[in-house]
Amino acid sequence: MSDVHSDQLLSEVAALPQLPGVYRYFDAAGAVLYVGKARNLKKRVANYFQKSHGGTRIGHMISKIVRMETTVVRSEAEALLLENNLIKTLKPRYNILFRDDKSYPYLKIASHAFPRLAYYRGAVDKKHRYFGPYPSAWAVKESIQLLQKVFRLRTCEDTVYANRTRPCLLYQIKRCSGPCVGYIEPEAYAQDVASAEAFLMGDTQLVLTKLEQRMMTHAEKLEFEQAAELRNQMSAISRVLHQQSIEIASDKDVDILAVKVQGGKACVNLAMVRGGRHLGDRPYFPVHVEDAAQIHHGELDDDEGDDASPLPADPIEVQVLEAFIAQHYIDVPVPATLVLSEQVSRELIEAISQQAGARVTAVFQPREQRRHWLEMAETNAKLQLARLLAEEGSQQARTRALTDALELASDDLDDFRVECFDISHTAGEATQASCVVFEHHAMQNKEYRRYNIEGITPGDDYAAMRQVLHRRYGKLAEAMAAETDALPPGDAESDAADAPPKARTLRMPDLVLVDGGKGQVSMAREVFGELGLPLSLIVGVEKGEGRKVGLEELVFADGREKVYLGKDSAALMLVAQIRDEAHRFAITGMRAKRAKIRVGGSQLEDIPGIGPKRRARLLQRFGGIRGVAAASVEDIASVEGIASDLAEEIYKALH
Repeated sequence: MSDVHSDQLLSEVAALPQLPGVYRYFDAAGAVLYVGKARNLKKRVANYFQKSHGGTRIGHMISKIVRMETTVVRSEAEALLLENNLIKTLKPRYNILFRDDKSYPYLKIASHAFPRLAYYRGAVDKKHRYFGPYPSAWAVKESIQLLQKVFRLRTCEDTVYANRTRPCLLYQIKRCSGPCVGYIEPEAYAQDVASAEAFLMGDTQLVLTKLEQRMMTHAEKLEFEQAAELRNQMSAISRVLHQQSIEIASDKDVDILAVKVQGGKACVNLAMVRGGRHLGDRPYFPVHVEDAAQIHHGELDDDEGDDASPLPADPIEVQVLEAFIAQHYIDVPVPATLVLSEQVSRELIEAISQQAGARVTAVFQPREQRRHWLEMAETNAKLQLARLLAEEGSQQARTRALTDALELASDDLDDFRVECFDISHTAGEATQASCVVFEHHAMQNKEYRRYNIEGITPGDDYAAMRQVLHRRYGKLAEAMAAETDALPPGDAESDAADAPPKARTLRMPDLVLVDGGKGQVSMAREVFGELGLPLSLIVGVEKGEGRKVGLEELVFADGREKVYLGKDSAALMLVAQIRDEAHRFAITGMRAKRAKIRVGGSQLEDIPGIGPKRRARLLQRFGGIRGVAAASVEDIASVEGIASDLAEEIYKALH
């Protein structure tokens, strides 16, 4: 294996210290191939280059290595944490990787004389109280509804609260105690807030005891109406405890993790228990599972074994679960107890405990309630994985049906890429073009693009299509032509392999869909002819008779006859999905642009210091941009978050 690597790389390997650390391998294009940790860097890394790994996945990966980087750390725990931080940041090709998910939502009790309940997602501000994280937005909203029923805390925005003259509907249906109009004393409301916080932390018995004491106090003073309200609160809490099987004397904060692996895919199901309440589940699906497992099996654990008797590799389920724990709890608070379906290493638990600054306990063979939770998580992991495999199978079948129907090359269906264009406007106003991307059997919304169309006759969809295609593919065509001219003559395959990294990243889609018939296809054919791009890529989606869904026909730019796929065709369903997504993306962008033109809201955002939140507060207070323009400096300064100097800037900008 060493004959394919440079002398410089091999000398760097030979000079490595016998200390714990983390190593990174890079290919010729500078992409990260693999991130690993070792108790002994020299022994572990040298083993990659000294052994023959044949045609295995690890051998294929090693053959690509042209450069490496290493970092020496003080302990194995530091190495483990650094390794997974780098995996999340660098996203290497041969590591088990859990893709970044949306941030978890929280339930917020906002700081105020009469605090409000709110759904929150984002950075935590210390001046407010936060509870969670919750596995889903639904779980947060369900908890808010529960707290409204039991403790009757307000949920209205501060601007609404400050301008109320009579209680809202929530007061009428006994979901709020009406602090906005003084129907509850600050001390009583504060007690309800404290009870809600204790309830969220799982101190339900303490809440019931305090409510009972307050009820008896009111009863002794013959304040029977107040006592009845507290009695009703206690009854509501008791019903919740019964309905949701909340464990009063058991665990309060627990994460339950179950892993299932099948067909080269894996699922880790995370179930959350907070304050004794089971809040729900969230499944995670890692990538690179097979490649990482093969490399793990190909490694020798030189830290504890020798060349003759390597230690057995961990089961794939353990590898996946350890990768999830190490990567997930980098950004998310870890509870005191983890209930796990597989036994992970003690070093991993010690590392996350060290990172959290608190002791974390891992339970591998739970009993009683914990066992019940784990069984539910295992069942959900199995169901979610089965759903994923079924969906992927059907998605691949749709892609295959489309490539077969259009007689396109389909050596690698996973990399089959479709880009679709649509034009949207209202009587020529706010014209926008959209480009959506389908690849890896799914819509890739991170790659969607919108194009503002200018300099054309309003309503000229053909000119708009010409402009967007030129803007999308003009520079790409020039760069591809330049890279092709720069390649040396010879075998095409070797030319591609020897091309500089930039050349390998340039790529046209395998199919370009335009929403329209012969006219739009003719315009696309003109543009591609001017750019020197193949006409066979262009396909138009023409409405059928009566513009009915399922009767669409495909129109080709290279002269082929129209094709009707049939209303039950999997290929047509995929084309329709991509076309409809392009239309949705174009029309939402057009409406937003039109709204800015008509309402003038962008005038506010153009003022330094005015972001979306302040703009929303101003428009809400004054009823629109005209109301803001008519307001005095003093009126503008009375809006929350608007200082007097900023109010003057706003006034000047609008006059």
